[in-house]
Amino acid sequence: MPQAIPDQSFAPTERTVPTRARERAAYDHETVHAILDAGYLCHLGFVRDGAPVVLPTLYGRVGNRLYVHGSTGSRPLRMSGAAADPGLPVCVTVTHVDGLVLAKSAFHHSVNYRSVVVHGTAYQVTDQTEKTAALDALVDHVLPGRAADSRPANAKELAATAVLRLDLEEVSAKIRAGGPNDEPEDLTLPHWSGVLPVSPVYGAPIPADDLAPGITEPAYLTAR
Repeated sequence: MPQAIPDQSFAPTERTVPTRARERAAYDHETVHAILDAGYLCHLGFVRDGAPVVLPTLYGRVGNRLYVHGSTGSRPLRMSGAAADPGLPVCVTVTHVDGLVLAKSAFHHSVNYRSVVVHGTAYQVTDQTEKTAALDALVDHVLPGRAADSRPANAKELAATAVLRLDLEEVSAKIRAGGPNDEPEDLTLPHWSGVLPVSPVYGAPIPADDLAPGITEPAYLTAR
């Protein structure tokens, strides 16, 4: 499970202070961690051969550190492990859409969202103890309790798996909530306005075709 951090805040920087809607920005650990812990996928951005690349990938948080999963053959993992380049400058983002904001005018349509942006230098994890703990955190991030209820990676699987470590230092959250911001002169227009909430829904678990008889759904799965 993600580790709790005492009530602190990340220091704003030129890259983490938004140019618009600054009142929506937040830098406290509690807000940032809650947004990260509620997600499954992040988008990992970096520059390769002078061009931007953005990849969706799984992640996990341990304290004030993110771990990003990948193959040892993937581009960012190869770059971060190069002897001449011990770190890879990256930007990691996580976003949740909480609602569709429908205004009287097309211009004021929006979405309610929670997002986190992390800037920093990612490093490939080489210590095997840290790597094993990071992979457990990745599995438990998707479904808490699952790491202890599955076979750990063996030596061959660990050799084929790479993990990036990114310290949470230059970080900001941004949140939009509430209804539409219509112009006063538009309030009498005959158009519906308001918010259509958006939230993830978990379906009933579907057992694997080759699941052995007698294995029941674990409590951490049925409780969702």
